[in-house]
Amino acid sequence: MADEESGTSAHQDQNVAELQQHPTHNDDTNGEVKDKEQVDLSKIESTKSIAETLPLGREIVFVGLICCAQFTTQVGLGQCLGILHVIGDSYGLSNPGELSWLIAAYSLTAGTFILLAGRLGDVYGYKRMLIIGFSWFSLWSMIAGLAVYSNHVLFTFARVFQGIGPAICLPNGLAILGASYAPGPRKAMVFAIFGATAPGGAVVGATFAGLFRLAWWPWTFWSFSITLACIAVAGSYVIPEPPKKFAKTITLREKLAELDLLGGLCGITALVLINFAWNQSGVVSWAKPYVYVCLILGAIFVLVFLFIELRVATSPLIPFEALSTDVAFVLACVACGWGCFGIWVYYIWQFYEQLRGVSPLLAAAMTAPVSVSGAIASVTTGFVLGRLRPAWVMTIALTAFTVGTILIATTPVKQSYWAQSFVCTIVIPWGMDMSFPAATLILSDAVAKKHQGIAASLVNTIVNYSISLALGFGGTVEDHVNHGGTTPGDVLLGFRGAWYFAIGLSGFGLFLSLIFLAKGYWKDRKDQRNGDDTSEVSHN
Repeated sequence: MADEESGTSAHQDQNVAELQQHPTHNDDTNGEVKDKEQVDLSKIESTKSIAETLPLGREIVFVGLICCAQFTTQVGLGQCLGILHVIGDSYGLSNPGELSWLIAAYSLTAGTFILLAGRLGDVYGYKRMLIIGFSWFSLWSMIAGLAVYSNHVLFTFARVFQGIGPAICLPNGLAILGASYAPGPRKAMVFAIFGATAPGGAVVGATFAGLFRLAWWPWTFWSFSITLACIAVAGSYVIPEPPKKFAKTITLREKLAELDLLGGLCGITALVLINFAWNQSGVVSWAKPYVYVCLILGAIFVLVFLFIELRVATSPLIPFEALSTDVAFVLACVACGWGCFGIWVYYIWQFYEQLRGVSPLLAAAMTAPVSVSGAIASVTTGFVLGRLRPAWVMTIALTAFTVGTILIATTPVKQSYWAQSFVCTIVIPWGMDMSFPAATLILSDAVAKKHQGIAASLVNTIVNYSISLALGFGGTVEDHVNHGGTTPGDVLLGFRGAWYFAIGLSGFGLFLSLIFLAKGYWKDRKDQRNGDDTSEVSHN
């Protein structure tokens, strides 16, 4: 069927080319044929998407390669999370705050640089930036493994730059999907599949880390680097070129204005400073002046960024005209839910390895159910997105985040895995895989095709930055309630303190989603009342 459609499209392109070669037609019949061809082609262009013109086999491979952007992002998170203490021991690190940086540093840049990376895709092409992103990701994954010959500073530095890879890949991969599919059930399902790869990626990353750790842990990163390089090469051949934002070549000055480098610099600086302050507070506490100085400077840069975006930039990084109250509600819910998830996933691994004394490989097996449950949740989301209000989807997602975290926060150390621990790994993916595709689809449909990179950037910025920032919050809470963490009981107290904070985050997000839901019903009722009044006036 797809081959027939592709052949039909090629035949019509040929007809149009022939008509363009003979622009003058004295015969009325030829003129009618020309008009008919133009009408038919216009109709097809308005109903067919790029992806639908591909042969089915190539479309499957194309979507699979795009999904690798999400999959490998979570591999990068899981591969370090699974062997965190193994890596820490090789560098002589034992402070929980220093160890958390090995995770937070990656999520920091993965969330911070997405805003600018999405705009780079708008200007230079989504496919080109996606290939660059995979290549960059591969390079710094290799360096992260080579850091074993140096010290933890180089490893942390490599993790920081490693995170820029997914920051480039995620928005541009999603932008390609957004530009390649017309709004509808097919697009909703593709976005759901994209989100479904996240839990599986984290589990695969942790599993292979546990396996390579039996030999030598740097092979975790070297093998990942080789895989990413292969994906970059395959993507350059398989992924079609989506429509470009600019039909003609623009000058360097126009490119600089379109990139909004000043706004991007201020925004990135603000996010880095705020995140650094909260995560560093878990290492040296707030007693150090530079910690709260960074927080204050970050707040100042936020104000400068908003001023530039609203008053100065000709092409602001964030399309504020697309940020309706509905979109703002969705992004706030996503921030709360994924911040909760960041704390949940970090501390559940510490709970398994430190308090239950299991190996990294067994801990990966214990978290493996999230991949199966996540896949089911994503497919379900793909079906219900067009049938349920977005507010209902977000409400269900925030409920899953909250319930899943409550289950693990109240789990006794010696309790059977199949009780609360197993159940929470089944519940939590429904929060992840309902909120992400819903938010991405809402923003993708809310902005024009030329802003697809920006729409994807916003969601991914919120997701990844929330994870990193919440780890700083959770670490601060842990440090203040664990009495130094000298006994297993104190360590558990610190973990639960962080989880209780996460419950508060997701609970607040649930509250926002309920307001969002009520607001939608109130608007429908108001519109119906106005429609009835109009109908009555017209009748009279």
